[in-house]
Amino acid sequence: MLFSEDRLIHRDTAYGSIEVICGSMFSGKTEELIRRVRRAQLARLPVQIFKPAMDTRYHRTDITSHDSNRIPSTPVDHSSAISLLATGAKVVGIDEAQFFDDTLPGVCTKLANAGIRVIVAGLDMDFKGQPFGPVPALMAIAEHVTKVHAVCVRCGAPANYSYRLTQDDQQLLVGEKDNYEPRCRSCFYRSVE
Repeated sequence: MLFSEDRLIHRDTAYGSIEVICGSMFSGKTEELIRRVRRAQLARLPVQIFKPAMDTRYHRTDITSHDSNRIPSTPVDHSSAISLLATGAKVVGIDEAQFFDDTLPGVCTKLANAGIRVIVAGLDMDFKGQPFGPVPALMAIAEHVTKVHAVCVRCGAPANYSYRLTQDDQQLLVGEKDNYEPRCRSCFYRSVE
């Protein structure tokens, strides 16, 4: 038997994995998370889905994409709750990872080491173009990273930056099209310089 943090894992237990879906606002991260989770449900795998309790933009409990696709989830205030609530799951989905605390990578590692497939979606950069929350650390430990792109609203190029339209300078500002727009590198830096 191998020892993994506070839990014993048998050698014949298949290890899980961590998948990260990242990119800018309006790039389809949540849409891709929903697609992957629905495929797991079609395979009749037990699934648990989580989102930060602070994100109530579209629905209090459902994860909802900008295209209005939705799937039921459990809102949680802290990453540690995910470990407690994911019992029996073979697949765990986590949306808006950037809003979680810095213990999220450890929680995901623990789940993956217990044989669970963990699918995480979140912004990799904040509105200043800086690494955002626990997402960069998750990208470093993930087996699979998918970076999706939006379309720059200024020039039509692939966009991987989230430009904030308001003057609010706090890093955590849950918003929508009234607060953010996707921009390519050129249009993003032309506006912030």
